[in-house]
Amino acid sequence: MILAWVLSLLMLCSSLIIYLERMAALSIIELNTITMARRGFIAAEKAVMECESHISNLSALTENACFIQPAGKNIWLISSKQKPRVQVHVFLDEKTGIATRLNWRQSFE
Repeated sequence: MILAWVLSLLMLCSSLIIYLERMAALSIIELNTITMARRGFIAAEKAVMECESHISNLSALTENACFIQPAGKNIWLISSKQKPRVQVHVFLDEKTGIATRLNWRQSFE
């Protein structure tokens, strides 16, 4: 009877250790995924900001890292080429050449 009780405690402890190992592995995967997503989002935002700053002179862009489409009178839609995709609506003042961000969103496919 005592032997069965000791064996059941050992089985319980071993299942607890297995559960903790799985939870630790999932936590590491979660942190790596969050870090990679954050880096991608920051890179997409930087690309959109560069296109936004050179919207009045598109030939000044060294590389085209975003799609630029007209969306109305002096309003442009800028979206990043890389994932996660960031889209920005920008109002371009004709007189000053200053671009003002109206809104932004993350585009899901």
